[in-house]
Amino acid sequence: MTRIGRHFLTHAAVVVGLLGTAPVSVPAMAAGSAVTPKSVDWSFNGVFGKFDHAQLRRGLQVYQEVCAACHGLRLVAYRNLAAIGLSEAEIKAIAGDREVAGDPDEDGEPTTRPALPKDKFVGPYANLQAAKAANNGAAPPDLSLLVKARAGGPDYLYSLLVGYVSEAECKKRYKDSEGKPLVPADGQYCNTYMPGHIIAMAPPLLDEGQVEYEDEGAPKATVDQMSKDVTAFLTWAAEPYLAERKRMGIKVMLFLLLFTGFMYAIYRHIKKDVKGNA
Repeated sequence: MTRIGRHFLTHAAVVVGLLGTAPVSVPAMAAGSAVTPKSVDWSFNGVFGKFDHAQLRRGLQVYQEVCAACHGLRLVAYRNLAAIGLSEAEIKAIAGDREVAGDPDEDGEPTTRPALPKDKFVGPYANLQAAKAANNGAAPPDLSLLVKARAGGPDYLYSLLVGYVSEAECKKRYKDSEGKPLVPADGQYCNTYMPGHIIAMAPPLLDEGQVEYEDEGAPKATVDQMSKDVTAFLTWAAEPYLAERKRMGIKVMLFLLLFTGFMYAIYRHIKKDVKGNA
């Protein structure tokens, strides 16, 4: 089996697990609460689409400086970042900032060591219980496959990140199940694209200046730009072989077209011979 096939099967199994075992919290839903996500012209859309590596590196920076405080990326290894243009030294530096469990010492006591490129991204919490304790009983989801596990994919995630509205605007726009103005409770926020418009996650991307892009010539790190960049990065994390799979699909289609033409030519030749011998 090819590495793309193995990657697909592994990730498909995890997506099924996420969808089948994730706890579901159902708030009071507002009437007509489903809002179609914004449509973005992503570089990876379409048959010939591919990832913009500069955008992926910006998205990695947003993930590291903002999202990684609460969300893990447990299915991605640091060495995978070479695929988006990071050098070996850059990957070692990123990994080396985090620690993982090492071999026990001579007395059998647990130890830690700096993470290596071969290690998976180190999460923000030691375990699930710690994640729940730090977030009012609800562990933040891992982001490795989030784009594939949500209807609407990257469009939905981008829309969610830019879709927060104030409490006053929430009361004005939306109604609860009883037809009253929708009011977020303590620890809740209002988001246009969240089903029911109520979300427990505070707006993660706030304003210009929260992140300063390092690459020369990079666009300003506005909320809209950061949302697009981190969404693109998380799309790559969920399906790093997307461009390779598309190229393979194009080659297969071209082969099938040529094969069909070849077989049709043989058919015509045999049919002509049969008629000539009749």
